Amino acid sequence: MDWILRARLLHTPANPFETAGALQHLEDGAVLVQAGRIAATGPFAEVQRSHPDVPVADRRPGVLLPGFVDTHVHFPQLNIIGAMGYPLLEWLQRFTLPAEARFLNAPYARRAARDFVAALARNGTTTALVFGSHIPAAQEALFAEAARSGLRIISGLALADQGLLPPLHTTPEQGYRDSLELAHRWHGQGRIRYAVTPRFALSASEGMLAVCRRLLDEIPGSWFQTHLNENRDEIAAVARLFPWASDYLHVYEHHGLVRRESVFAHNVHPTDRELDALAQARATVAHCPTSNAFLGSGLFPLRRHVERGVRVALGSDVGAGTGFSLLKEGMMAYKTQMLLPGGYPLRPAHLLYLATKAGAEALGLADEVGDLSPGKAADMVLIAPRPGTTLAVLLDAAEGPDEILGALFALGGEDSVAQVWVAGETVYEREAAA
Repeated sequence: MDWILRARLLHTPANPFETAGALQHLEDGAVLVQAGRIAATGPFAEVQRSHPDVPVADRRPGVLLPGFVDTHVHFPQLNIIGAMGYPLLEWLQRFTLPAEARFLNAPYARRAARDFVAALARNGTTTALVFGSHIPAAQEALFAEAARSGLRIISGLALADQGLLPPLHTTPEQGYRDSLELAHRWHGQGRIRYAVTPRFALSASEGMLAVCRRLLDEIPGSWFQTHLNENRDEIAAVARLFPWASDYLHVYEHHGLVRRESVFAHNVHPTDRELDALAQARATVAHCPTSNAFLGSGLFPLRRHVERGVRVALGSDVGAGTGFSLLKEGMMAYKTQMLLPGGYPLRPAHLLYLATKAGAEALGLADEVGDLSPGKAADMVLIAPRPGTTLAVLLDAAEGPDEILGALFALGGEDSVAQVWVAGETVYEREAAA
């Protein structure tokens, strides 16, 4: 059925890091949805005049944004959000790895998959690059739940053969077989795609990294994800493990894993050579500001990435990240750049782009999602805070797009998400207040 959604409308069809006026705003805007796609976007009066018989869903004074795109979030880490007090490597050993080993319990893994996918939808995330479980049956559960949800999920079995806990290890040969079997069942099914996923260089032997390249070459249209330069102790450990490598990225380059389809989480402490190599490959860095702060990893050098032409998008990095909301991640990105000497002065348009269109570009989906232009899939999130909340008061008084977005990123979150659509179908709708 065709329908028109009326609301305040904001999106960034262009890249505000490159183009002035990239942010588009309609105070009384509308999108016409036909067969799950956006057929028209414009002022409500114009859209309705062209389609007078189409039913209207009036969601004013709500704010309509493109669905959020999370480029780095861990499926098995929902239950350790808030595990405080340690930097990355100690945090992994004390909290994360034991929690991930619990996914050997199949009923537990299935419940976790339901909770995880529901949390994405509640926060307005319609597309996510998800770091999977090391346990094949648990990864199967995630794919099954993703298929039921309707979300766009790119994920894969996490691969490691050293440095973690024995239940999380596999061999390169078994990792290849398990990954290929999962990809054959799920890659390209509905909105699911496969991502080859070595945990990080510390947990992957050269044999395992060679398998990752083989998988990436053998699964057409697959993606690649891992971690890079998150923590100085991690970087030093990688240098000891791979003494032949000139830097951390070189380990992945050596195995043919730095390419357009690659997304590297964090990159808080890059060398100039690494930045140039990432830019040349057109790879993406998933910037996870809340996680970087929570683990004390450092302040992300966004200006260096932008000036050297490296793609950057946002990631929540649950569970070191403290929630699924990309509104919160945008706000933390803003704050960290304000704190960083020589940081990049982010405006509201930058934050919206990083949370939406930049992620779509990173995942090869920019022709499908990321903004509200005609022809795109109707992946949308309606932000409508409950009456009487501070955010509702601010939005009521806001004049212009910068004030609207500034309020959303400062105060918005899970509670202010009213409805979420993927391809025009509701995947989440907030319950009415009692």
